[in-house]
Amino acid sequence: MRNYYKLLVSILVIYILAVGLFVFISGRDMSKLQVNEDNVLILNDIAKKAEENWPDLSSIESSKYAVDYVILDQNGNVLKDSNSASGDIRISVEEAVKNRYPYAYIIVNNNVTGSVILKDNGSSAINSMRLATTIGFAVTGLILAVGAVIYGIYIKKNIIDPFRKMEQFAGKVAEGNLDEPLMIEKNNMFGSFSESFDIMREELSASKQREIALQKKERETVASLSHDLKTPVTGIKLTAELLKAKEEMKSDDSDIVDKLDNIYKKADEIDVLITDLFASTLEDLGEFKVSCVDEPSSVLSDILKKYDDKGLVVEDKRPDVIISIDSKRMGQVVGNIINNSYKYADTRIDVHYEIVDDFLEMRIKDYGPGVPEDELAHVTNKFYRGKKQEESKAEGSGLGLYIANILMQKMNGEMIPSNDGGFKITLLIPLS
Repeated sequence: MRNYYKLLVSILVIYILAVGLFVFISGRDMSKLQVNEDNVLILNDIAKKAEENWPDLSSIESSKYAVDYVILDQNGNVLKDSNSASGDIRISVEEAVKNRYPYAYIIVNNNVTGSVILKDNGSSAINSMRLATTIGFAVTGLILAVGAVIYGIYIKKNIIDPFRKMEQFAGKVAEGNLDEPLMIEKNNMFGSFSESFDIMREELSASKQREIALQKKERETVASLSHDLKTPVTGIKLTAELLKAKEEMKSDDSDIVDKLDNIYKKADEIDVLITDLFASTLEDLGEFKVSCVDEPSSVLSDILKKYDDKGLVVEDKRPDVIISIDSKRMGQVVGNIINNSYKYADTRIDVHYEIVDDFLEMRIKDYGPGVPEDELAHVTNKFYRGKKQEESKAEGSGLGLYIANILMQKMNGEMIPSNDGGFKITLLIPLS
């Protein structure tokens, strides 16, 4: 619209310059003016009446003629002047020729007795015509300008503004804002088109709600199944453990004992996977609750002992401080990290502590192959498994470190993965 007004102003400027040029050209050379035909008829009529009534000129009516004239005798004396106010102005045939005034000789009995001079060289008519033309051009230009402005306002209100509203509306829809309707004004030229846009928004909003409801239902189903699966898996673990104990007591058949031990380990892996899946689903549903309380740092040692089934953890001296954690969730964090190390490194696991600002820094490090540098930023992503992990025979879902990271954030802490002669996880645990 701004460009439209710029164009309009440019056209008006050009129009005004054109009118000015016309006025300049029409008035620059008055010497080229031709005597008006009406003036010639008037001149001949006055001369004829003067010849008929010479030397008595009183019968010639001055008001009859639309131009001023003067009648001179043979010596140049003024005998009659139609405009008495100009009686003091001397005029002669020579002056008339010089100023291109129309004149005619009065001939009585074949003798030149005087002359008639019209005091109008045609410039007044031309000036009047030029003034009228200029005014006409100006009025026409003004009408065109006003019309163009009104048309521009109409275009802006009925085309440009609605189009911009639809453009902004499309941007909001693209951003996912489907709750704000498109306001459709009366007499909108895009009425049906705008209405179709708003119908599309409503359909997208309904589709999004259906998708959200379906995803929630799926997550609830997964959560329910995960919870239900834990009971039989726990039963399998207990049965395998009891059978293993009986076989160890009554028989030396190591093959049966090994198979029972394998059943127990597989059941334990399934239990871990189900626990991770259940935790992930609760996080998606927004029902993953964390309740932090003040605990002595010794609880970390208890957690390490609980989850170090292979006895690979070597714990450094631990500062005696009070930390703010959910011990159950902290157990999931440490358990997932240790389990991850068992699967991909299976080496000694060193645990070091250090107080840094308002945190107790807990560094858990193994001596395995580590993680490629370009994958470090992704190891806490949901369902992410690195190339080495996918190529290995180790089973996993890619949820362990993801859940550990989520839990640390919910406990107002942080988990930082890195490489340091192996894979290292640094936990920043908030002090009380």
